[in-house]
Amino acid sequence: MKQNRRDFLRIAGLAAVGAGLAIGCGTRKRPEEAPEKEPQDVEPELKPAGPRRMQLHFYPYELQLKHTFTVSSYSRTTTPGAQVKIDYQGYTGYGEASMPPYLGQSVESVTAFLQKVNLEQFADPFCLEDILTYVDSLSPGDTAAKAAVDIALHDLVGKMLGAPWYRIWGYDPAKAPSTTFTIGIDTPEVMKEKTLECAGQFNILKVKLGTDRDKELIQTIRSVTDLPLAVDVNQGWGDRFQALDMIYWLKEQGIVMVEQPLAIDRYDDQAWLFERSPLPLFADESIQRLPDVRRMHGLFSGINIKLMKCTGLREAHKMVELARALDMQVMLGCMTETSCAVSAAAQLSPAVDFADLDGNLLISNDLFSGVTVVDGRLTLPDLPGIGILPLNA
Repeated sequence: MKQNRRDFLRIAGLAAVGAGLAIGCGTRKRPEEAPEKEPQDVEPELKPAGPRRMQLHFYPYELQLKHTFTVSSYSRTTTPGAQVKIDYQGYTGYGEASMPPYLGQSVESVTAFLQKVNLEQFADPFCLEDILTYVDSLSPGDTAAKAAVDIALHDLVGKMLGAPWYRIWGYDPAKAPSTTFTIGIDTPEVMKEKTLECAGQFNILKVKLGTDRDKELIQTIRSVTDLPLAVDVNQGWGDRFQALDMIYWLKEQGIVMVEQPLAIDRYDDQAWLFERSPLPLFADESIQRLPDVRRMHGLFSGINIKLMKCTGLREAHKMVELARALDMQVMLGCMTETSCAVSAAAQLSPAVDFADLDGNLLISNDLFSGVTVVDGRLTLPDLPGIGILPLNA
């Protein structure tokens, strides 16, 4: 009888959270204002041991890149980050913040933000909307720090429900797309070497452009592979006519999409290019959060959603839904991240057109096992929450 009741509550919880409902959420109260009471319909012996209020923990963690990573504006060999966990009644949810230079955030800013977050004032982790609205209200920026809390909270709630988030949202994991693997800007010899290293592992590659030798870079890759290619210009093209000529040339080379060809403030030029481009154009730096989606309609074919820019899974899911309503394509991207944040983003992957979720494959010091790439496709583990296990567990 107890098992039947437990199964019923878990299934009901899945249905409610998947529909975007908060379970048992009321006005936020501090612990001293709302003493704990034992629900009459739950057997106390079924509750796991642990803190009765959510406890947030965090520490800095620098990600080590396997190769120097170069885009049109900078190079780096490491990425600063922070690891987060939320403990509650015997469950632990994991989260992560990653701060590449262009994001404008740092270990210091993330730490300062997380020190302001008081999750103990919330009695119920299932109040996702209330909790994450509160977290978002603490500052106008700090998106990576907010994403870390969001990811950890989703991991916690998914574990309490005993289901991965792709199931809670109703997605079929078999529909997860192939992921690109990124080849950064380098010498021809190194770029060939990187391309050959991933031979047979991926179905599509991504090449960074935005230099005065873009054709040479593509020809270098093409000399060793005929795989479909996506390109990311990172705002590196200045003239719209040259950009259009380049896009036509890229189409002839087997490129399937172009990311952020022009600077984010070139609205008129971007609209002009979008109307004429023979390839789909995706917004990257131009898209940050939910309100940006509607603004990009008519400028780009699709959007690239990254958890570190949009504050996490809660908002990313809303962005996917809005983009689909506007008949736009969707791509999931990432920063240099461990399998924690990459696996979190991958929970949305069955709902998108393109995935660039290779950040965990670019580092040498991952902390988790999670989403994998099998025959070039993202393969989501059947684990609750965001689908990860600590490697040192």
